[in-house]
Amino acid sequence: MRRRLLAAVVGGLTLAVPSAAISATAAFSAASTTAAAAYPSLKPTVAEYTQLSTGTTPPTQAQCSSAGRRCFNPLSVQAAYNVGPLYAAGYNGKGMTIAIVDSYGSDTMAHDLHVYDQAFGVAAMCGEEGVTCAPGMPSFSELQLQGAPATKAPPPTSKGTGQENKSAWALEVSLDVETAHAMAPGANIILVTTPTAETLGVQGFPQMMAAEDYVVQHHLANVISQSFASGEGAFASPQALQRLRYAYQDAAASGVTVLGSSGDSGSAVSTKTPVKSGGTVLPDPGVEWPASDPLVTGVGGTYLCTDANATSGRTTDSSSNPAKCKANPGQAEIGWTNGGGGFSSIFSRPSYQDTLPAGSTSVGAMRGVPDISLQASSGTGMLVYTSLPPDGNGGLNCAGTPCSTGWYDIGGTSLSCPQWAGLVAIADQINGGGLGLINPALYKVAANPTQYAADFNDITVGNNTANPTVPGYSATTGWDAVTGLGTPNAALLLPDLVAASH
Repeated sequence: MRRRLLAAVVGGLTLAVPSAAISATAAFSAASTTAAAAYPSLKPTVAEYTQLSTGTTPPTQAQCSSAGRRCFNPLSVQAAYNVGPLYAAGYNGKGMTIAIVDSYGSDTMAHDLHVYDQAFGVAAMCGEEGVTCAPGMPSFSELQLQGAPATKAPPPTSKGTGQENKSAWALEVSLDVETAHAMAPGANIILVTTPTAETLGVQGFPQMMAAEDYVVQHHLANVISQSFASGEGAFASPQALQRLRYAYQDAAASGVTVLGSSGDSGSAVSTKTPVKSGGTVLPDPGVEWPASDPLVTGVGGTYLCTDANATSGRTTDSSSNPAKCKANPGQAEIGWTNGGGGFSSIFSRPSYQDTLPAGSTSVGAMRGVPDISLQASSGTGMLVYTSLPPDGNGGLNCAGTPCSTGWYDIGGTSLSCPQWAGLVAIADQINGGGLGLINPALYKVAANPTQYAADFNDITVGNNTANPTVPGYSATTGWDAVTGLGTPNAALLLPDLVAASH
């Protein structure tokens, strides 16, 4: 299965160059023979969003507040996680490459990225619309497997498979590319896409893993960001999931770091087979894969209750929206209610989770998720620009009307994962090359009480009982099943992470 899939992906590919898409015309013949019930739905982990404006000028904090939110921009996020000193030292991801993996892609991404960078003064990329390439400039390119269908919503009378429509993923793509670039403005970005999500188990996950393995085998990236997930319990069997892990095994062996969103349903997971029928919430707490894989760094989420107008310093703001921040005065971050987390039913506890910071929630016999976190609630979300067709975002609506082109405030572990990918790219630059699986080093740093206190923001408030019928977990001192080890003080954690890797 593994080599047949990889061969199918490789057929027809050419080398990526800035502002030029890589296309593959060969069909994924191996995937079409997969048992129909083997794989569940692959879904983007955008959980919460609202459209705030339709122009190219970002909305004001007053506009965000009127929607019950606070909106972060690149500078205020960098301030909250102390990234500035790294930039000052020349570390911004330069020379490293982030691969962002999504279904469908977006045919307006080069345009949207340019609008975003112009709005916030983020360094331009070779490959952006309207940008003249220059030596040393980071590049944006696309690796399109099996072509790139246009971004459009299906007709309202469509009787198709019910798989997620292309424009529904366009929001995800804009979020991933723009926020990863904002965190690591010197890093190259490759947007890796396949033209399907999931169709009755014969497409989706197999193509995604084959595409990722192509990236690994051809040394195209140092970091892979995955803003998609499915509950472990949604797979037909543990064996069906195990058959997909080869890309992560190859990544670990090749020094490529793989990150995965922990999910946006708290401790609850659901099935979704066939796609059009929707899903059923499983009765017991669970976790989502790939974040639950021991070879993947699972990224959870928080409410970021700091000053959204800050340009430096981590300043707690308990007076501004949303209500969650107001209800927890003095807390700079709170575990996000919808942040995926818990304990695997498939993977046993990896050795790197044997030693945890004092006061941690016990991991027990099975793999604990997540490993780390970052902002994820759209109540304290990130501003993202995207272009969408006039007929709306694939059936999604904003305040009862179809969403369209403009600025969005977006949340989900889709927000925390690509930003962490940017941080890893910076760590790779410090290291002089890819770090590979970073989990052992993360937990090694956290096991040192002095380093843990300095390098991590320990999130001790919050609970991820998103569905009242499924018990969740509470944030605690040290590691917990809501926020993992916590969020980074990047200027201190990233150099220590590199040192611990050696």
